[in-house]
Amino acid sequence: MKLLCLLLLATAALPVLAQTTTANPFFSAYQTPFGVPPFDKIKPAHFEPAFEEGMKRQMAEINALVRRRDVPTFQNTIEAFERSGDLFERVSTVFGNLNGANTNDELQAIARTLAPKLAKHGDDIRLNPLLFQRVRMVYEQRDKLNLTTEQKTLLEKMYKSFVRAGAALPADKQERLRAINQESATLTLKFSQNLLAENNAYALVIEKKEDLSGLPEALVAAAADDAKKRKLDGKWVFTLQNPSIMPFLEYADNRALREQIFRAYTERGNHGDERDNKAVMARLVALRAERANLLGYANHAAYILEEQMAKTPAKVSELLTQLWEAAKPVVRQEAAELQALMDAEGKGQKLEGWDWRYYAEKLRKQKYDLGEQQLKPYFSLENVRQGIFTLCGRLYGLQFTRRTDVPTYHEDVTAWEVKEADGKHVGVLFMDFHPRASKRGGAWMTSYRRQEVKDGQKVTPVVSIVCNFSRPAGDAPALLSMDEVRTFFHEFGHALHGLLSNVTYGSLSGTSVPRDFVELPSQIMENWATEPEVMQFYAKHYKTGEPLPDALVRKMKQSSLFNQGFTTTEYLAASLLDMDYHTLAPGQTPTDVLAFEKKSMDKIALIPQIPPRYRSTYFQHIFSGGYSAGYYSYIWSAVLDADAFEVFKQKGLFDKKSAESFRKNVLERGGTDEPMTLYKRFRGAEPDIKPLLRRRGLVKAS
Repeated sequence: MKLLCLLLLATAALPVLAQTTTANPFFSAYQTPFGVPPFDKIKPAHFEPAFEEGMKRQMAEINALVRRRDVPTFQNTIEAFERSGDLFERVSTVFGNLNGANTNDELQAIARTLAPKLAKHGDDIRLNPLLFQRVRMVYEQRDKLNLTTEQKTLLEKMYKSFVRAGAALPADKQERLRAINQESATLTLKFSQNLLAENNAYALVIEKKEDLSGLPEALVAAAADDAKKRKLDGKWVFTLQNPSIMPFLEYADNRALREQIFRAYTERGNHGDERDNKAVMARLVALRAERANLLGYANHAAYILEEQMAKTPAKVSELLTQLWEAAKPVVRQEAAELQALMDAEGKGQKLEGWDWRYYAEKLRKQKYDLGEQQLKPYFSLENVRQGIFTLCGRLYGLQFTRRTDVPTYHEDVTAWEVKEADGKHVGVLFMDFHPRASKRGGAWMTSYRRQEVKDGQKVTPVVSIVCNFSRPAGDAPALLSMDEVRTFFHEFGHALHGLLSNVTYGSLSGTSVPRDFVELPSQIMENWATEPEVMQFYAKHYKTGEPLPDALVRKMKQSSLFNQGFTTTEYLAASLLDMDYHTLAPGQTPTDVLAFEKKSMDKIALIPQIPPRYRSTYFQHIFSGGYSAGYYSYIWSAVLDADAFEVFKQKGLFDKKSAESFRKNVLERGGTDEPMTLYKRFRGAEPDIKPLLRRRGLVKAS
């Protein structure tokens, strides 16, 4: 995923046996089940000393490597570098993950202090001329070394990572690059922290019961619970967390309140205060363009895409434009239908952004006699989780066992041991489902220990799924929307990618693949979520245990293309905005980012009722999430997943042979070979875009 970072951190994950006299848990072997981090013993005060010692040790390892007098070989240079930095990686993974999933003021302050230091540490390694010389000497002999495919890939990626980090630049340009990297690290962190503060700062407090009209009981109960936690008994609180705001926009009859919370959501980071992100992201865009130019690229997108499946901005533009032209008439028709529904109410109102989800839900009910609230009682979190476990058992023979003896970083988190059908240990999976002030928004999978082979022994992975699903409310358990169900399947696909990795080198394991390939394992999992044969595993009423009625299943299928124009358009708009920012040359950075955003959206004729899924000031994916010039990757991977799932549609949803092939050729192989090579080994051919277009209703089904 983040190859530069991953190679920097060096990927070795076995415990370090040193400095056992200190109370810092990072300095001794983890005495926990499966060697997971001892979260119950880790305190904020432990991080800075562990980082400092980790950087010190890694630099000592690098210095010892470059002082060697023997001829550089794959083993004494490439593997030696790959294995360096044990302590540094251990503390980095824990800190980075906790700062996203369970942060606090102390961790955020530490992050601000560390950001420039970590950037300097990375540059000190990547810009070390003696280290680069050894790596280059091995690289130049690569055709004579009788390397395995995985070893060739590691060597190729490692050499490129040095060059792309500026190792071949003259000294003056390296110094400028160092300054850019340190400033970028600080700004990236600031963007993320500003957005978290923005999300936590807003609350829509409702005092009158009549203002709750239209809202589902479960949502009202959750809002009342949130109010109680804030000592606002008798009131109701709605927030900018997706489980709160999205159903509010779908069901709240009070249009003025919908507008209020919608504007709060779409104006995050745009208030001219200490949390404003306009200057932060504008400076990031400028620094990225300058860095790309220093490294010999036309723009940041060209720099990023060189290492992705797409390869060039032109290829990305070609795909996005093709899909945009297909989606435009669909979304305009949808807008016309919603406006007609509003007109029928006789209020003389014009469709706005805060109306779309509300009237779309009304139209869905009208067209298909189907509403989200009819479905949610059948999608309890526990049942969906068990359904996913059953599916993974049918496909891959996996077993999941709850472990209460494994330490976790928050009371909400559960730990699971994953085993093969024969009982062999695969790895550990953490699951963290509900929103809180200490957690950033969205959903993601991450790793606390990546799979690798070290000293001849397989090191098993420790991965985590982090989501923001609705909490239990009233007497009901946590009930998921269909979108949340898909998100759960999606993130579990990422988890499988990490858990089933079977490679030698950690920097190539699991999700350490190009961005536009990493979403294939996650997005293909979404396909199973709505298949009736799979839904029978999990879609059961939380009170009665009755399965989802066939009539509702049919309605779901009939309505599967509903609002796809909106879904596709808002995503594509954000993808195109991302590319517009990151194809700018140095000196072209806009002084007014909102004017630039408007010009970008006007250029593609985005209808005014739909903002891009992420506007500039809260576009976390590209300004602090590692997806710069890469947000297109979800739709690129969607082409792959729609085409790949055709295999299971043709041969059977649980076809063992097909599942074994997908596991062997995709899930297990990580980044050990070219993505298209891996894909073709599974599919037998390059992907066809037509299955995706059919799935989204952008072409007539043949």
